Amino acid sequence: MVEAYVLINVKAGAGYNVLEQLGKMKEVKRYDAVTGPYDLIVVVSCLDFDVLGEFVAEKVQGLKGVEKTLTCPVFRLKES
Repeated sequence: MVEAYVLINVKAGAGYNVLEQLGKMKEVKRYDAVTGPYDLIVVVSCLDFDVLGEFVAEKVQGLKGVEKTLTCPVFRLKES
């Protein structure tokens, strides 16, 4: 499995509706509205990087009100 943080900018007034739609997606494990350069942060889990890319490009970016996304895949550091 691949986990990622997806940072999302939405059009003014669209945040609640976008969060509501994200909450219905099985890949979404957590979602929060935040302040700063992005409006929403979503934690997602997908089978692999290809599925992650398709999920973000088709499902997240396809939501009405989403303007821009930044996907940050998670990896685990091992102690040396």
